[in-house]
Amino acid sequence: MAIFVHMTEHEERPRRRLDARSLRGLAHPLRMQLLEALRHNGPATASQLGERLGESSGATSYHLRQLAAHGFVEDAPEHGKGRERWWRAVDQGIVLDTDDFKSAGPEVRGLAEVFLHEVANTHARKLSTWLSTRDRWSEGWTRASDMSDATLRLTPELADELIQKMHALIDDYRDRVPDKDTPDSEQVRIHTHLFPIETD
Repeated sequence: MAIFVHMTEHEERPRRRLDARSLRGLAHPLRMQLLEALRHNGPATASQLGERLGESSGATSYHLRQLAAHGFVEDAPEHGKGRERWWRAVDQGIVLDTDDFKSAGPEVRGLAEVFLHEVANTHARKLSTWLSTRDRWSEGWTRASDMSDATLRLTPELADELIQKMHALIDDYRDRVPDKDTPDSEQVRIHTHLFPIETD
């Protein structure tokens, strides 16, 4: 199973494939939230991120340093004033392939589980936030939102084909991103899930 996380429209930044070492540096709920905030909102200080996420600046500073030690974030000195330290995300997105960890020890497999569950929790939080704030958006954006599910009978090969086609379709729209100044253009969040379910 391959998981693609936080793919933004900034294609000039590379996608990073997680290995055991980088997984140790990232598989923590607050670190994943910090990285997501920097990817979606741009450079920020530990204090700004702490305020946004409801955490102390001490906690955000510590976890930002851990993310930096593993190459996920870096200094953004062009934003700094005085002693203020600004951070920015390094990569455009993250790829985790569970096949890479099949022969790993229990600690690394456990970290992969932490990572996967935090991704699922993030999806649920984002959807819940949209549902509770959708009355603040225009009628056009309310009509253009979607919350659907479907059940199909597929083989693993067909499931993989469907996933690849969905990703290709999304990438096609990535290439059609309007300028930030285009009226009524907004960042949108797309979640795709495909998994087997037990039936009688």
